[in-house]
Amino acid sequence: MNRLATGLAFVSALTFGAAAAQAEELSFAHFAAPTHTLTGSVIEPLNEGVSADTDGELTVRAYPGGELGKGPLEQYVRVVQGVADIVWGLPGYTSSQFQKTMIAEMPGVIPDGEPGYPGIWAAMDEIKSEFPATKPLAVWTSEPNIFIMKDVEVRTPADLEGLKMRVAGSTSASMIEALGATPVQMPAGEIYNALQTGLIDGVVTGASAVTDFKLSEVANSYTVGAPLGRLTFYVVMNQSRYDGLSDEMKAAIDAHSGESLSQSAEEAWNRVAEETIAGLEADSSKTVITLSDEEAAAFGELTSPVTQATVDEIGGQAALEAMQAAYE
Repeated sequence: MNRLATGLAFVSALTFGAAAAQAEELSFAHFAAPTHTLTGSVIEPLNEGVSADTDGELTVRAYPGGELGKGPLEQYVRVVQGVADIVWGLPGYTSSQFQKTMIAEMPGVIPDGEPGYPGIWAAMDEIKSEFPATKPLAVWTSEPNIFIMKDVEVRTPADLEGLKMRVAGSTSASMIEALGATPVQMPAGEIYNALQTGLIDGVVTGASAVTDFKLSEVANSYTVGAPLGRLTFYVVMNQSRYDGLSDEMKAAIDAHSGESLSQSAEEAWNRVAEETIAGLEADSSKTVITLSDEEAAAFGELTSPVTQATVDEIGGQAALEAMQAAYE
């Protein structure tokens, strides 16, 4: 009996060990704080979904704040090199790689009031080559961009003449130049200090950044309604890491990524933006300027031509048409 019990225990231990060895944890690296909108809208849903589908054999663990490597601009390289299994990043930080993807950022591409992720995924055949060695898990757009300013009220394009404006990438830079200001490209985490010290006069980005990066502490004027396009974001996974997973695990990732995960992210970005604008409007120390249609059109006369010129320059007409077809 003792021998039998010992043998059974040994077999049980082997079985448990084999099961444990099959468990997989995917590292998800990003450069923002754990409280950033990304956590609740992307990381947690992805982890909960794949964990439930695999009975806990596949999980996703976040490494925020640059724990797996400092530098937002290096996110894509980080996942390709296998430093992280999954990363979050902005195409604008390495604009030359994502020229066609970033068409979605430009004024007039995504219809007013519509989400951007359907257009991006509709054009995936045209832009997939911009994501080498990775599997896109989510690609989406932010809420519409606004002006976030320190000690400057923007009501007309002339108000921007000669100012230094932070932008996220080349598409925003082109628009800012068309408006007569000087674009300054830098990661979002550097905006606070740049505004505080006067290195820049303002920012073109979504209102959600005000909350996520505490910009209300250093900015006091906000202009809403100008046709300034949006930002794009990606979450990508190392393709080899994905390929090495079991069929069940790959199916779980597929089920909880793509358009559904992109929708979760974009809806959260827009929700935070709406709450942020409402909070700023209620704050007597802040000025929120909502442009009339006529005032917005004055900006559009300068920014809208930039879209087609950029599309022509990069040979992106097919990507543009694919994006816009999603809304017909």
